[in-house]
Amino acid sequence: MATFNSFYNFKRIMVVPNGEEFLDVVLSKIQRKTPTVIHANFKISRIRSFYMRKVRYAQEVFDEKLGQILQDFPKLDEIHPFYAELMNVLYDRDHYKLALSQINTARHLVDNIAKDMVKLLKFGDSLFRCKQLKRAALGRMATVMKRQKQPLQFLEQVRQHLARLPSIDPNTRTLLVCGYPNVGKSSFMNKVTRAEVDVQPYAFTTKSLFVGHLDHRHMRWQVIDTPGILDHPLEQMNVIEMQSITALAHLRSCILYFMDLSEECGYSVQNQINLFRSIKPLFHNKLVFIVVNKIDKMRPEDLREEDQAALKKLLEDEKVELLKQSCFTDEGVMEVKNTACDRLLAQRTEAKLSSGRIVDNINRLHLAVPTQRDNVERPAFIPDAAKNRVKYDANDPNRRRLERDLEKEQGGAGVYNVDLKKVYMLEDDEWKYDVIPEIMDGKNFADFYDPQIESMLNAIEEEEARLEAGGFYEEEEDMEDDEDEEIAEAARVIEEKKAIIVHEHRLNKGNNRPHVPRKVKAQSATTSQLASHLESVGVDPTPIVERARGRSRKRRAMSVDGANNMEVDDNDTGSRVRSRSSGPVTKRQKGGSASVGPKGGVSRDRSVMGLKSEKQKAEADKHKKRAQKRMNQMAKQGEADRHIAVKLPKHLFTGKRGIGKADHR
Repeated sequence: MATFNSFYNFKRIMVVPNGEEFLDVVLSKIQRKTPTVIHANFKISRIRSFYMRKVRYAQEVFDEKLGQILQDFPKLDEIHPFYAELMNVLYDRDHYKLALSQINTARHLVDNIAKDMVKLLKFGDSLFRCKQLKRAALGRMATVMKRQKQPLQFLEQVRQHLARLPSIDPNTRTLLVCGYPNVGKSSFMNKVTRAEVDVQPYAFTTKSLFVGHLDHRHMRWQVIDTPGILDHPLEQMNVIEMQSITALAHLRSCILYFMDLSEECGYSVQNQINLFRSIKPLFHNKLVFIVVNKIDKMRPEDLREEDQAALKKLLEDEKVELLKQSCFTDEGVMEVKNTACDRLLAQRTEAKLSSGRIVDNINRLHLAVPTQRDNVERPAFIPDAAKNRVKYDANDPNRRRLERDLEKEQGGAGVYNVDLKKVYMLEDDEWKYDVIPEIMDGKNFADFYDPQIESMLNAIEEEEARLEAGGFYEEEEDMEDDEDEEIAEAARVIEEKKAIIVHEHRLNKGNNRPHVPRKVKAQSATTSQLASHLESVGVDPTPIVERARGRSRKRRAMSVDGANNMEVDDNDTGSRVRSRSSGPVTKRQKGGSASVGPKGGVSRDRSVMGLKSEKQKAEADKHKKRAQKRMNQMAKQGEADRHIAVKLPKHLFTGKRGIGKADHR
């Protein structure tokens, strides 16, 4: 006998991609998980294994994805007949099986293509031949998957609809509500369960199965609201009505057939009776109740005589029980629920007892009954206070005071604090408000408490006050001797030197500027610095300093004579003094931007040579920065820098697909 899964979770089915998305996922995974570079020194055997690995991995990925689809979707022969028939009603069994079979066929075709191409790759004699075989294998696999566009789209639509179906357990305790449209089925479900089914004053508001749950006798019960059913042949029923028929046929439940005697639903009482008789074969071996709703508008005893006779004949012929309620006034709603649940529970219990399995389980049980040890009667003990307690009466002024009365007297809720210690049953009532011992590490704090600690503390404080009053703590400090002063002075000097050394070290450590050569430093040094340096190394600086000072005086005298001998025009006397001849002035010297160097030579600023104005210099700087931008981005040292610091890894940047289209595949 086949076993079925009674409860199937359709929400765990993975999303089914379409043909193009399927190829993108598979090909990108092949590109990421397999090598992508063949070097020139590879042997032909290694090239073959390189491309065979790609083909085999492609076959594994296709097989994994397609197998996941086949595994997630339920097989109609392995699930409960209720789910199988419901899927047949909603999606057509033949179309569903055909789509899954096409996916299974595509998986086998991909496996055969991979097997054939791997055989051919073993005999590839060149890199080009192996590459073309790999390309042909992936192309044929892609062609097979592109042909599965419609089955994949159909399965994705089925998955989305299955995820929206309610979770129904076919074998649990179930109340099934059925009847004509707009007779109050959804209103009853909203009353007895936590569900929120849409209720409207027109027919066919409920278009699919809805599930609600309630608790009765500490057990969870399931209530199913079905769409309305019309009285016509089974072949003429639409998908909405067929869902109700499927639930009535395959679910073990208690049937609550709702009727509207006021005929506000748009159907007469006789039509509702005829519908009950037409769907009666679906009630085989099920507990059935006829529930008359809207009794606030029309009760059974208020019907016309012919309708009363027809209803009475229906109850007698079908041997069903009549229940009455009104969802508008809540009259009889709980009675209907309790009656249906109790009767269904009794029926299920009787069915289990009548089966052979319960007999086997009973044989394993043993009820232990204690034997009487003597003839002494031992009745239950009831305290006298409980026997003599007067019944509480809120209007009695001498009634016992409750916590509620104390709360009102002492400020009400939020102010009154309940005294829990007053009900302690101790040997002495004075012990009720004693401090509860505090335990730490298994020891009581009270065991380490000295009862005389307060008196001892007061005595210590008095002694401290007496010493302060006597000037015990006001003695002058001892004067330091000379030796201590010397030690302190030496320590201070050491600390200062240490701080200077640390400061110099920090200055030298952070010096990233170019160092000035010693030759340049010597040109700017003074004779006093030279003398101090020679004295520090133990050399007499007198002759060297005198020589330097003599040359300095001579240079100054020559500069003064040259200034006096320069050509001067005197406008008053017309006299003219001729100086020593000098070299010709060049064009570059006329352009300005020339200065006298440290050795008397002329140094020029080459950044402004050939520029007439500051505007041209600003334009030149702008072009210079624009030309250097590319070099700065590539971290070049200059125009002649051809060094490549880090090459782009070829296995990461060759053959990779960007975020654009994949039409080239």
